[in-house]
Parts: sequence; C-alpha cells; structure tokens
Amino acid sequence: MSTLDLEHLRQWIGKEEISTDQMALRHARLMSATLGLSQDDMQEGMPLPALWHWIYFLDGQPPEALGRDGHPALGGFLPPVPLPNRMWAGGSVTFNAQVPLGSSVDKRSRIQSVEHKRGRSGELVFVTVLHEILHEGKVAISETHDIVYKQASGVPKTVTPMQMPVPTHSKRVQPDSTMLMRYSALTFNGHRIHYDVDYCRNVEGYPNLVIHGPLCATLLAGFAHEVGGRPIRQFRYRGVQPSLLGAELSVNAAKGVDGSDLTMWIGLPDGGVSMRAEVQLQ
Repeated sequence: MSTLDLEHLRQWIGKEEISTDQMALRHARLMSATLGLSQDDMQEGMPLPALWHWIYFLDGQPPEALGRDGHPALGGFLPPVPLPNRMWAGGSVTFNAQVPLGSSVDKRSRIQSVEHKRGRSGELVFVTVLHEILHEGKVAISETHDIVYKQASGVPKTVTPMQMPVPTHSKRVQPDSTMLMRYSALTFNGHRIHYDVDYCRNVEGYPNLVIHGPLCATLLAGFAHEVGGRPIRQFRYRGVQPSLLGAELSVNAAKGVDGSDLTMWIGLPDGGVSMRAEVQLQ
C-alpha cells in the first residue's frame, strides 16, 4: 500500500456518526435463547449483560449496498480499505454505569485511527473506532474497537504459541450452525464467513464456517461475571486466531491474587488460543 493510499484512508479519522436505539426486552430474550440462557431472567429495567449492546444499533443496508463478503460496501462511515478480508481484531470496553433494559440509549461513534502494518499474511490495515453508549446523557459504556483488514490467507496452519496460566475455572461450549445463524440474525451481520461455507472455502480460505469474534468475546464476558460474581468494570480482548464450526471451545478463567482481575481465553482443541481477554471486576 502506498503512502498516498494511506493518506487517503486517514481522511476518515475524526468522522463521526450518532444513532439511537431502545434496549428492547424481546431482543435480549432472543439473545438469551441463542446462548442457552433462561429468557425469564431478562426483565424490564434490569442491567443489560456485558457486551450485549452489540445486538443493538444495527445498520441495515439494502442488498445493492453490500460488498461480495456481505459487509456494507467500501466507504461510508468506515474508510474504503482495499483489502478483501475484514475481521474483529479486538478492543477494550469500559463499563461506567448500568444500561437498563427497555431504556432509550444513544451511541456516538468516531474513527480514531487508521494504521498500516505488514504481517506474516501480508498487508494489514487496522482501523480503531471509539464507541460511546450514552444513557440519560452520560457515557455508560466506552469502547475502542479494532478492525483489521487483510489479504485472504485462511486459518494459520500451525498452532499459535501462547503461554496461558493454569485455569481456575473452565467450561466447554460447542457452537453449532444454529447458534451462528441466530447470532448473525440478532446482530444483522451479513458477513458470509459465518453462514456460507462455499464462500469460506473458495474465497476466504477457511475450511469451515467462522465463529463470530463478538460471540466469543460475549461468551468470555458472561463467564467472567459467572465466576467473578461481580459486574465487569473493564474488558480488554484480542483475537488470536479464528475458531471454526465443529470445534469444541474451552472457555477459561484464571483469577488474580485478589480476585478482582481475571485472565480469560477461548481454547481450541489443538491447544491453540482463539481469543484472550483481561478482565477487571468492579
């Protein structure tokens, strides 16, 4: 990528958009069903579970406004990065206050940075977006979201080496195609790597459907609340390598000395790590 191209992409820095949505109880109950949780536990006025704000503020583009991968075509709010594969790289979410189910909430998004790097798979462009979720005029959730654009390369052929601590808590989760379909529907995510296996194999180089990065992060956040017994203050996560349909995932947590911090990760059957997170509890 030339310097001139990068300079063009950086013209999107500072671009901002604002939207409003209602934290609908019905949508939260459908999310509970997707994750195998009790829908009756979702009641009007209760706090929205951590990272469930991702199922709201949905952007519905018509078919002619979509690219070949099912994402909105290049341009618009996000810069028109001319690389074919787009993935969630990671981010950091700070929870300042509760967001009640049923409430009307604003979301303010701004492009913070556009960076170019070269990795083992070739050219990489990282776009960082700041999202602020405002309830009653105050920032309840502040999130920096890193998106990576890359050349088509598929899944790493070797296990990504990563030394993790001995888990103090673990559970097994086996996402199936129904879970992936439901999560795509709940987030209005048209990215074909989550439902079109021929596209996965023939275009983007994955041997099977890819489990959503946000879904993996949501599983980690839910487990953090379960084992920590307290709400999350900060959740920092990073995708390491994709997890694919058919793999049984291990959701792991290792408590810090005082119990207020957790190191968490999604483990793969071959011993690799798909996603890791550092969690600070309130």
